[in-house]
Amino acid sequence: MLSTGAAVAAPVLVLGLLFSLVLVLAPAKPAAADCGPAISVGIDGSTKVYGYTQEQLKNVAAIMGAGKTLHLSARGQMVSVLVALGESGLRVLDTGDGAGPDSRGLFQQRGNGAWGSYTDRMNPTISATNFIKALQAVPGWELLEPTLAGNKVQRNTDPYHYRKYWPEAVKLVLALSTSKLSLQGRDCALPGQSGAGDDYPWKNSPTWLQAGANTASTSPLGMYYRECVDFALWRVNQQMGSTGAPFKVLNGTFRPDGQQLGSAVTWKAGWDAKGWPTGSTPRVGAVVWYAPGAGGADSTFGHVAVVKAVNADGTYLEEGYNGNPAPADHSYYARTVANTVPSAFLYLPTQEEKK
Repeated sequence: MLSTGAAVAAPVLVLGLLFSLVLVLAPAKPAAADCGPAISVGIDGSTKVYGYTQEQLKNVAAIMGAGKTLHLSARGQMVSVLVALGESGLRVLDTGDGAGPDSRGLFQQRGNGAWGSYTDRMNPTISATNFIKALQAVPGWELLEPTLAGNKVQRNTDPYHYRKYWPEAVKLVLALSTSKLSLQGRDCALPGQSGAGDDYPWKNSPTWLQAGANTASTSPLGMYYRECVDFALWRVNQQMGSTGAPFKVLNGTFRPDGQQLGSAVTWKAGWDAKGWPTGSTPRVGAVVWYAPGAGGADSTFGHVAVVKAVNADGTYLEEGYNGNPAPADHSYYARTVANTVPSAFLYLPTQEEKK
């Protein structure tokens, strides 16, 4: 959890984040190897998902097919199904509502010319294609909570209207897919190709302890190799589209006041100095910040990690480096955590929190 900005008088063993069993809610499964777009199967009457009719399943398949054509990630297909669930219950409706009497189809698209003709809006594939194109035009949509991403397109009054449909949307896409997907891999299409699992490029580099805390032990990001801060800053760069040198965000250039981003303990102040948002709600891709001693974090340096997935029960899947005691220190870990444990979540500019 040290960075090049941390002064160390003598080598000390930093074990990282030591959660008690009370705080760790469930072991993490290995991340999915295939995080690409889901491929819908044919709906021939033999495909069944409890609680859904064949008409609804055919409409899900149409949405997924449109997504595949537009190279939409599995997560994006889930967002699209989510919105259709919340708007029409996955039915092609020929009626609107009080807020939009001219709304029609799977996505209740308005008759204002933005969504094509009446025939287009009543066609599952065409209406899904138009929704997906609008979704893909939203900057940073894959960093947003699914309900917020959907709301950016639909612009309904309650941006959290779709939240309750997320588990069903995930279930449907998984059920109608021939790809091996998982909830833990659903963030693989974050901007910058943020990967699943341990894709940290310097996993075999010497730690500062092994290298004697010299400059050779620092990564191109300006942090000590295999520390929590270096992995978290790697994820931040990925999400900003920077996956190789010269990296967009560095330890020494992050803050506008010229100070280093520094050890985990100073990251919240670094976010504040940059004017980036923070909050108490987990968002996929957000940095998890633990103040010193919080949740078992190191009493001097604290800890940072990254939100890999947000679960329906309010918990989240956290990934990071140097979060376990020796001999598993300075290596990748993933575990499910209650969202009340961290001190704060540090968002990228495109991420949001309900106010």
